[in-house]
Amino acid sequence: ITDCLQNNCSQTGCNPFAQTGRSKLQNQRASLNKEIIKEMRMRAGAENLLKATSNNKVKEMVLLELSYVNSNLQLLMGQLEGLNSSVDVYQNAQETANIPLIALGLKETKEVDFSTPFKDFILDHYSEDGNSYEDEIADLMDLRQACRTPSRNEAGLELMAKYYSHIPLVESRFFSPNYQTGIFFTWYDSFTGVPVCQQNLSLEKASILFNMAALYSQIATRSNRQTTKGLMEAISSFQKAAGILNHLKETFTHTPSYDMSPAMLSMLIRLMLAQAQECLFEKTALPGIRNQFNSLMKMAQEAAKVSEIYDYVHQSMIQTPIKDNVPLLWSTMSQVKANHYRSMAHYFVASALLDHQLGPNDDEDQQEKTLSQVYDHLPEGRTPLDILKKKDERQCIGKAHIRRAILGHEEALRTYALCHHLNKMDALQDILKASHERSLNKCSDNENEDDFTDYTEAPDIISKTEHKAELEVPATIKVKVNDFFQRLGPLSVFSAKQRWTAPRTIRLRPEDRDLGFTLKGESPVQVVSLDPQCSAATDGLKEGDYIVAVGSTDCKWMGVSEVMRLLKDVNHEGTDIQVVSLMDSTPSMPTKSATFCGNLPKTYSMICLAYDDDGKNPKSRKVTKKSSFLSWGLKNKLKSASTLSLPTADWNKPFPSFPSSSSHNDSALY
Repeated sequence: ITDCLQNNCSQTGCNPFAQTGRSKLQNQRASLNKEIIKEMRMRAGAENLLKATSNNKVKEMVLLELSYVNSNLQLLMGQLEGLNSSVDVYQNAQETANIPLIALGLKETKEVDFSTPFKDFILDHYSEDGNSYEDEIADLMDLRQACRTPSRNEAGLELMAKYYSHIPLVESRFFSPNYQTGIFFTWYDSFTGVPVCQQNLSLEKASILFNMAALYSQIATRSNRQTTKGLMEAISSFQKAAGILNHLKETFTHTPSYDMSPAMLSMLIRLMLAQAQECLFEKTALPGIRNQFNSLMKMAQEAAKVSEIYDYVHQSMIQTPIKDNVPLLWSTMSQVKANHYRSMAHYFVASALLDHQLGPNDDEDQQEKTLSQVYDHLPEGRTPLDILKKKDERQCIGKAHIRRAILGHEEALRTYALCHHLNKMDALQDILKASHERSLNKCSDNENEDDFTDYTEAPDIISKTEHKAELEVPATIKVKVNDFFQRLGPLSVFSAKQRWTAPRTIRLRPEDRDLGFTLKGESPVQVVSLDPQCSAATDGLKEGDYIVAVGSTDCKWMGVSEVMRLLKDVNHEGTDIQVVSLMDSTPSMPTKSATFCGNLPKTYSMICLAYDDDGKNPKSRKVTKKSSFLSWGLKNKLKSASTLSLPTADWNKPFPSFPSSSSHNDSALY
C-alpha cells in the first residue's frame, strides 16, 4: 500500500491549489508571466503599427501607447524580481540561527495537448488507430502536468527524472525532422518572464533540467542546518544543483531562454557552489570551534575561502548583461556575505593572536608554520616568529585584524540597509549585528591609549579549505522507464525517422510444407531468401519485409523462434500474416538469421550472412529454389544436427543491430 501511495504521489506531484508559501509564489509567478506576455504582444503590435503608418497623428497615439506599455512592463518586471527575492519562503521553518540561502524558482510552462497530434501521427506514420493509444497519451500528459508542481523531496526529483527519461523516447517515436507535429512547447524565463516557444524538444529537455537544479536548491535551503544530517543534505543538494546546471550548460549550448544562457548558468553554478562551501564551513563550526591557536587559524582560512567564493559570485552578478536581470537581493546578499565572512576570518586571527600568547609548552615551530601559511605577505620588517615571540608585535597585528573585522562588519550592515528586500530578513540582520558587536567587544577588551597612533594595517588572509565544494551530477538525472508507446514496436525499427508502408495482408499456403522464405532478425523478424515462385511472393510478399502479425497475434516484439512457432502449425488452408515495408531507406541488417530445419532453428552470425552470393558474378547466378522455411526432410536434419541451437529466453528482448563478437554465445547448443 505504501508503494502504491508513493507511486501515486510521484505521478501526480503536489496539489497546485495547496496554499503553501511555495505554491502561492509559483501561482503569482504564473499570473505575472501571463501579464508580461500580454503586454509584450501589445508592444509588438504597436511597434508594427508605428512602422506601417505614415499618419503623424496615429504615430503620436502609438508612441503614447508604447510609453504606457513599457511602463507596465517595468512594473511587472519589478514584481517578478520581488518574487525571485522571496528567499524566506524556501528556508527551513525553524531556521533562525543561520544566514538565509538563495533558492532558484521553478520555470513556468504552458500545458501541452499531445492528444490530437499524436493520434494523427500514429495513424499517418504507423498506420494504426490512434484512438487505441488514448491511455498512453493521457499518462504522458499527466506526467508532464505533474512536473509543473513537483514535491520538494526525493519523490519530486524522481518524478522530473522520469519525465526527462521519457522525452528521448517520445522524440524518437513522434518527432521526425521531415514532419511537423504542430506541438509548441512554451517556457517562461525565470528571471524576466519572457516566453520562449519551440517545436522541438530541446527547450523541453533543458527546462526540465533547469527545474531539477532549482528543486535541488530548494531542498538544500529547506534543510535543517542546525544538525549535521541537515547540513550534509544541504551540501549534497547544492553540489547536485551545480552539477545539473553545468551539465545543462555543456549539453544545451544554444537554448534561446536567457536564464539558461552560458553566462547566466556560469553565475548560477558559482552561486550554488558558494552556498555549498558556506554549508561546509557551518558543518566544521557546528560542534564548536576550539579556542586554540591552530584551530582559530584554520577557521580563519575556511571563512576567508567562503568570502573569496562569494566575492567571485558578486563580481559575476554585476557584469553586463547579468546585472540587468539578476534580482538586486541576490547580488546584495552575495556582497554582504563576502564582507561578513572576510570579517569573521580577521576576527579569528585576532582572537588567536590576542588571546593565545606563545607559552613554554607551545609548539613554536608549528605555530610559526601555521602563521606563515595564513599570510601572503607581512608588514615590512616583521617575520612570523617576531609576531609570535614579541608581545607588542603580536598585540599590534592582532588589533589591526580586529579593526579590519569591525570595518568589514560595518560595511556588511551598510550594504544590508541599502536593499529594501534584505530589510525584511530579520535573521540576517541579527547575525550581522551580533558579529559586529562581538568584534567591538574584542576591540574594547584590548584597547589602550597608544592605539590612536597605531596605523598598522592587517595583512590579507590566504583562503584555504580542507573540504572544497565540487560539482556533483546526480545518478537520478535519468531513470529507467517503460516506454508508454511500446505497443508500436521496437524503437530501433519503429521510429519517427523510418517511413513505412501500410500493413499488407499476405496469405501463406504451404506447398509441400515449404513456405518459400527464411526469417532473420530479433524483433521484428524480417523476410529473406524469398523464393520468387512461391505463393507468398505472388501474393505480394517482398524481400526485406517485416512481419508484424501472424493471424490475429501481434508479433512486433517476437523473435524468430516465437514467430516460427506460430508458423510451423500452418495447415493446408494457410494463414494470413501482416507485413510492412520500409520506404525511402535501406533496412538495417538484423542480428541473426534463422531457417527452420528438422523442427529446430539454425542460427547464423552476421559474419556468415555477409558471405552470400553477393561476391559471385551476377551473370553466373541462377534462380533456384531456396531452403524451405518448414522442411521436414531427414537429409536436412542429419546435415544440420551438429550446428543446431535453441534460442534462449533472451530472444524475446530487443538487441543492438551490431553486437560484439561475444554475442555469439547467447544460445545453448542442442
